[in-house]
Amino acid sequence: MRRNIRLLIAYDGTEYHGWQRQPELQTVQGMIEQAARRVLRHQVYSHGAGRTDAGVHAQGQVANLLTESDIPTGKLRHALGGRLPKDISIRRLDEVAPGFHASRSALSKLYRYSIYNARARPVDRLRNRYSYHFWQPLDLEAMRVAAEAMIGQHDFSAMASKGSTKEDTVRTVSRIDVYRLFEEVFVDVEGSGFLYNQVRNMVGTLLEVGRGHWPPERVAEIMAGGDRTQAGPTAPARGLCLQWVRYHPDDLTVEASVPPGPEPPGHP
Repeated sequence: MRRNIRLLIAYDGTEYHGWQRQPELQTVQGMIEQAARRVLRHQVYSHGAGRTDAGVHAQGQVANLLTESDIPTGKLRHALGGRLPKDISIRRLDEVAPGFHASRSALSKLYRYSIYNARARPVDRLRNRYSYHFWQPLDLEAMRVAAEAMIGQHDFSAMASKGSTKEDTVRTVSRIDVYRLFEEVFVDVEGSGFLYNQVRNMVGTLLEVGRGHWPPERVAEIMAGGDRTQAGPTAPARGLCLQWVRYHPDDLTVEASVPPGPEPPGHP
């Protein structure tokens, strides 16, 4: 009997050319499918919830694949994990409803951008690897006001980098949270789907407001104009992480499929 297997995946995207498989390039999806083929002994094609770009990380990427193997989920997770490099981890593996699709079934995704906001560079390896050092002081309240212009359903042409294959540039962002924990500033962006580099371009634009280069109301003007060249620069990939993907409970009926660990602020 064909089974639908869901994987909850964390990875350090530094050494990968993004999530999506690409010929001759090392990608996260490619590594997972290669490991799955060795374990399941048949061709495997997976579907990921988010196509993270090169250098982008994940704590809660979700993928699904189909198999007729009867290997128990616990053993399958252990076998896959043993064939993956140390920078890719299967946090959870379970069998889900036949109609579940990691991308099409997703209700929303939350991306978190991490900024190390201090004059001196961080000395620890983790912050250098997973955050963007931005030394100029940031006005977080101004960033929050500016972010209001990007919440809701809008044409995000001004936030889509060249190379986006999406003809429809209308997207819905349900919330943007900007907050500080000591030297680190975080920007959480939740939405149903995103254009190429959209979140990183949104962050780059908010940073221009935060450092005082633009007033908050400039962002509404940029959004209305739809011109990418008028928005802020693309924030570096290393600061971005896919935190979690939300699904309807009916799509997760074969086994309990709630992500483990503490939830980010504001998780429903």
